[in-house]
Amino acid sequence: MTKQDRPGIPKEVQTIRGRRGIIPALGRRLRLPAVAIGNFDGVHLGHRALLAEANRVASSSGGEIVALTFDPHPARFFAPALAPPMLTTLDRRVELLQQAGAEVVLVEPFTAELACMDAEAFVEQVLATEIGALHVVVGADFSFGKDRRGNIELLRTVGARFGIGLTVVPQVTANGLTCSSTKIREFVLEGRVEGARMLLGRDFEIDGKVVRGFGRGRTLGVPTANLAQDGEMLPKPGVYAGRARRIDGDPTWFAAAISIGNNPTFADKGDPQLLIEAHLLDFQGDLYDVRVRLAFAAHLRGQRRYAAVADLVAEIQRDIAQVREICT
Repeated sequence: MTKQDRPGIPKEVQTIRGRRGIIPALGRRLRLPAVAIGNFDGVHLGHRALLAEANRVASSSGGEIVALTFDPHPARFFAPALAPPMLTTLDRRVELLQQAGAEVVLVEPFTAELACMDAEAFVEQVLATEIGALHVVVGADFSFGKDRRGNIELLRTVGARFGIGLTVVPQVTANGLTCSSTKIREFVLEGRVEGARMLLGRDFEIDGKVVRGFGRGRTLGVPTANLAQDGEMLPKPGVYAGRARRIDGDPTWFAAAISIGNNPTFADKGDPQLLIEAHLLDFQGDLYDVRVRLAFAAHLRGQRRYAAVADLVAEIQRDIAQVREICT
C-alpha cells in the first residue's frame, strides 16, 4: 500500500512548529506516526535513509511519515559562537524533508526546557504523549536528553514501555566515506563541491535574491546575477561550474559560471566582501529582485588577479566553455 493509497492521510504536506502545535494545526492527533528524528542539516543520503525507513514502516501500519527536527541546531543553543554554519536554511531543510517522503515535518524549537529534559522524560512526554509515536527511526549515533545521556538502548527500553517500536539505521557511506553533515561542510569549505555532491546525493546549493552589483560583468560582455545569500555556507573563493534557476516561477535550470570572490583584478576599486556572481548561459531576461537557487557542480579554478582586463575576459570565456561542457 503506497502513502497515496492509505485512507485518511492528507495529500498536502504539513509543517508544524512545535509538538504542542500538532492539534491546532491538524485539528487532530497524528495518525500512527512513524517518526524519523534528526537535525537533518543538508538532508544528505544518510538522512534520506531514515525517511525511507519511516516510509517503509508507515506503509505497513497505515500511519503518517513524520520528520522531527530541531531549530535552532542544539550546537547553536549551547555554544552559538562555536556552532558550525548550517548547510541549509530551515525553509530549505523542510522542503528537502518533504521531497524525501515526510508527510509531516515537525520543527521543534530547541529551548532551555528541551535541553534540560531527562532522556526518559523525552521519550514519555514528547514521543509517547505529545507526538503519539508508534515507531521511531534514528541513526546509529543518535543521543538525546539532558547531557546527551539518552542512547539507543535507553530509547529502545523506555520506548517499549509505551508501545513505541524502534529502528536504528546503520551509517550510510558513499565511496567509503560516512555521510555526515560535518564531512559535507568540510568539502564545501574546501571548495570540493564534487565531494559534497557524493554525500548529499545532489549538488550543494545556495539560495538568495538577485541584487544590483557593480555592473562590471555587463561592461565585459558577461552579465552576471549578483546574489544576496539567504544561508550561511559558501564554498571557498573561486570559479565553479553549476546551474541556476528561479525559485518561484519558471523552474528551468540554466548552466552557469559561478564566481565567489572579491574581484581581485578590480580590488583597488574596493570590494570589501565576498561577492556571489553567476553568469547564466543562454539566458535572456532580467533577474533583479528575483529569488534564485545556485547549484555547484564542479570547481574550475581559484580567484586570480590579472594584469589586464582583456586577460580576465579571455579566462572567463574559457570558464564558460568548461561550464558548457560540464553542465549542458
